[in-house]
Amino acid sequence: MQGFLNLHKPFDWTSHDCVAKVRKLLKMKRVGHAGTLDPAATGVLPIALGKATRLLQYLPGTKAYQATVRLGIQTTTDDLQGEIITSAPCPGLDLENIKTVLSQFIGKIDQIPPNYSAIQVNGKRLYDLARKGEIVEIPVRTVEITQIHVLDWRNGDFPELDIAISCGSGTYIRAIARDLGTILNTGGTLSALVRTESSSFQIQDSLTFTDLATQIENSTFQPIAPDAPLQHLKSVNLAPESAKKWCQGQKISFNLAIRDFVRVYQTETNFLGIGKLENDLLVPQIVVYENSN
Repeated sequence: MQGFLNLHKPFDWTSHDCVAKVRKLLKMKRVGHAGTLDPAATGVLPIALGKATRLLQYLPGTKAYQATVRLGIQTTTDDLQGEIITSAPCPGLDLENIKTVLSQFIGKIDQIPPNYSAIQVNGKRLYDLARKGEIVEIPVRTVEITQIHVLDWRNGDFPELDIAISCGSGTYIRAIARDLGTILNTGGTLSALVRTESSSFQIQDSLTFTDLATQIENSTFQPIAPDAPLQHLKSVNLAPESAKKWCQGQKISFNLAIRDFVRVYQTETNFLGIGKLENDLLVPQIVVYENSN
């Protein structure tokens, strides 16, 4: 079995927990995931099965979320899972002013990841260092946010803002909540997060563990085709003899005026893997075709 599973990650599960559960349900060892989700977040978690694990690096980086930001509170983890650092009611906030501030987050921005995150500094995870009380300089990263829309606004001493965010990979929504609170001088933290899209997988098509278990029991589960989430890459087609040589690791002469990774097919229907076009050659990168055992 090879392909992808669009999993709806439940609350309070780590991404690693989800991989372990899928391995058990499908009785297979070769399982991986793309785009780690925090335990408190739910929603789309792309899971790769079998040889498709080798394709994870080629998935598109697009992400979309629905997030709830609680203002007036700042925590150690930038979400409600951490300890409260400051708490001060802010009932007088104006939504129109908040919308103006949110516009500052659109485009390519510099972002400092949360102290409690999986990023490594000097070979150690930030969350491990934070738990030990060690203070380190967290490297700033450039991320891209394409859209932020306000979905709802609830006034009160600790008002909450629901927003929809479209962004690139590496963006921390917790950091957006924190930085919004900093700019408003109120403090801010993430109180809820749902990922609605990841690497072209959509939440409306995702399967819960219950859904997956039921399909497995009824023998109706079918993984998503390995090439389905790779449509952002151009495709090339090989004749049978060239396809055979390419799958054996040979470079194939191919005159196409691009230098990039491409999806490789035999006669347009049989997905063979990922190649790279360079200097009029099609160079094998990942071969995943079914008969490669």
